Amino acid sequence: MSGMDRPITLHQPRHLEIGVGTAAKLGAWAEGAQRPLVIASGPTEQYVDRLNLPGDITVVADVPPEPDLPAFEAVLARAREVKPDLVVGLGGGSVLDIAKLVAAMWDGDQSLRDVAGPNKVAGRRTRLAQVATTAGTGSEAGIRALVTDPETNSKIATESPHLLADIAVLDPELTYSVPPAVTAATGIDAMAHCVEAFTNIRAHDLIDGYARMGIDLVGRYLKRAVADGSDAEARAGMMLASYYGGICLGPVNTAAGHALSYPLGTRLSLPHGLANAIIFPHVLAFNQPVAEAKTAEVATALGLGKGDLQQTAHAFCADLGVEMRLSQHGADRADLPDWAAEAHAIRRLMDNNPRDMSVDDVTRIYEAAY
Repeated sequence: MSGMDRPITLHQPRHLEIGVGTAAKLGAWAEGAQRPLVIASGPTEQYVDRLNLPGDITVVADVPPEPDLPAFEAVLARAREVKPDLVVGLGGGSVLDIAKLVAAMWDGDQSLRDVAGPNKVAGRRTRLAQVATTAGTGSEAGIRALVTDPETNSKIATESPHLLADIAVLDPELTYSVPPAVTAATGIDAMAHCVEAFTNIRAHDLIDGYARMGIDLVGRYLKRAVADGSDAEARAGMMLASYYGGICLGPVNTAAGHALSYPLGTRLSLPHGLANAIIFPHVLAFNQPVAEAKTAEVATALGLGKGDLQQTAHAFCADLGVEMRLSQHGADRADLPDWAAEAHAIRRLMDNNPRDMSVDDVTRIYEAAY
């Protein structure tokens, strides 16, 4: 599965800073800004001073882990009061997604429902800086943003080049305080982005290169980052793996793994990375018969060894400290068929999967994960 002859468009931030201490460089890049708006979450607000931003800084620090439409609209309303000439996302994927949308929409009259889908955002004139504080979503690299619709408990997905950052900053020091369990789950999320793009029916040789590099970095550094949060090399390696995963999402995107993870996030309020970690071994093994060569590359890069793939991949995640049983996260077995139907209906992702997956197949995966 590759498509060197298939046209694709690859978007990346215009400017990338990566390495210990690079957060401090943002101020020089932002020279001339008079009304910076920093969008953060509670834990990431502590890093605002490290950015050395100029001007009259406004901080909105109450973005929840899985923001819904009212949460986004509250931040958007605040931005319209501030009229920022620079928007800075400072946080994990949820924060960065909200920052993208705010930068593109605060000075217009479009609603989030107006821009759902590809290429519906009218434009953007406000500079956007994305400063990642986790290594998982790779949102700082891409042109997509997801917000939960409280009416349907599904994701409103927006895709546009107008959501692309002008600068992305990957400073591993900002991830030192991320707890081991979160480091593990977000790291597996980064890996899942790479693996799902790599084995995707829309896979492309160019994106395969980024995916391979990302998977290799996860295999080399995720265990180290979980074991020692201040391991600068491991943290930097994982931030780069996450960034590569974000690049993979643009022209290729994810597949069944992410489709199955979304109901776990909306129904159980599981963090996105954790939901993906629980699902990852099952979908990897499900797709193995139709993607044998690429799956073997994944297994080798992660050091899974020989044996049943689902079991070795499950052990890889569990050994990182991830609780892999849905039953331990509040799931009710009776709800699994409904969740399976919901996941199966996410065709924008399920249609990318290399192996057709029925509702019954999804139910069996949820049962195995229960």
